[in-house]
Amino acid sequence: MKKQTFCIHAIFIFISLFLSMGFPAYSQEKAPIYVIEVDGIINPATAKFIVESVDKATEQGAQCIVIQLDTPGGLMESMRTIVKRIMTAPIPVIVYVGPSGGRAASAGVFITMSAHIAVMAPGTHIGAAHPVSLGEGKESKTMSEKIVNDTVSYIKTIAKTRGRNVDWGEKAVVKSASITEEEAVKLNVVDFISPDLQDLLSRIDGKVVKFDGVTRTLMTKGVQPRSLEMSWRFRFLDIISNPSIAYILLMLGIYGIFFELSNPGAILPGVVGGIFLILAFYALQMLPINFAGLALILFAIILFIAEIKVVSHGLLSVGGVISLFLGSLMLIDSPVEYMRISLSVIIPAVVVSAAFFIFAVTKAIGARLTKPTTGIEGLTGEIGTVVAGLNLEGKVAVHGEYWNAESDQPIDVGEKVRVIGVNNLILKVKKI
Repeated sequence: MKKQTFCIHAIFIFISLFLSMGFPAYSQEKAPIYVIEVDGIINPATAKFIVESVDKATEQGAQCIVIQLDTPGGLMESMRTIVKRIMTAPIPVIVYVGPSGGRAASAGVFITMSAHIAVMAPGTHIGAAHPVSLGEGKESKTMSEKIVNDTVSYIKTIAKTRGRNVDWGEKAVVKSASITEEEAVKLNVVDFISPDLQDLLSRIDGKVVKFDGVTRTLMTKGVQPRSLEMSWRFRFLDIISNPSIAYILLMLGIYGIFFELSNPGAILPGVVGGIFLILAFYALQMLPINFAGLALILFAIILFIAEIKVVSHGLLSVGGVISLFLGSLMLIDSPVEYMRISLSVIIPAVVVSAAFFIFAVTKAIGARLTKPTTGIEGLTGEIGTVVAGLNLEGKVAVHGEYWNAESDQPIDVGEKVRVIGVNNLILKVKKI
């Protein structure tokens, strides 16, 4: 009996070991999948977010991370930071150009082609990766050729490493070639087209990814991806990196400092203006700022302030408005639209600035032309009453105050007089 029981137990143990060894996929939970969304310009904040997301996914034991990308392009250095992390990532990185209507332009081309698996949604496009000058001055022809050649070498290396179309990558840089999602699949720029994230995960299930001598089989079907959201810090840095936002911060900072200098001791305008200026300078150092444009903006503020101090009949104000408008147009020197300040921001800023300073100038001129109502100057023209008989000299009461007075003719007590001048605190009056 004992022998029979032992055999039965042995059979059960054998079956259990067989099942656990033969069907590992069902005995273990599938590793998680992380997904992040990148929608906008590629800048330092975006690069930092992608790099930290890849690191976090790796720490959490993810089998892969998906980057849903929709970008018009961005800064070359930020793009290189992202590509470098993707190329050295210890887990597969999937770039999904989507949703429909999205694009992977300029810097987005490099990021997409560097992915272990590249996918596009229907109705998207990729291309136009020609490097453009984003600095204050334009490069010489020789320097421009160097930049293009370096960029071509970079994208060819990426394409070759990932087994993608090297020739098309070169055309995207040299000729700004741009293609649809269907053409991208035919030309081996991306792997396939997928309408949504769940379909993408189903299609890559069982796909073997090789990198850095490691082979990894993806088990993605049925796995619910976990979303990694951009933290408030990255969102804030991303927002102020927008050229239009940086411009608004600069203008607000200038106004704050101006109000503080105009009203010493107010404190709040100076503190707020200082914060805005620091944020503006942080954003501008990441953007292709033109210092001539910045100088014109500062010169415009000087002209507006001068108008308050010097009566120029509006000429300084007109010069200030023109200088502010031209400086705003020139502040961000870039041939690409997404790196320039929008006219819908510049025009209101110039109009509001002009209106404010013209209002201030009008008030200042009005104050100069208005007769003083206080102090010694305010006494001229006022009516008073003689309180001590005026026989060339005497006393009069004006505004409830007693003043020594003098007159060219005798005036009796109680008579009304008008102040016609003030000399050494002695009022010169005449009888009404």
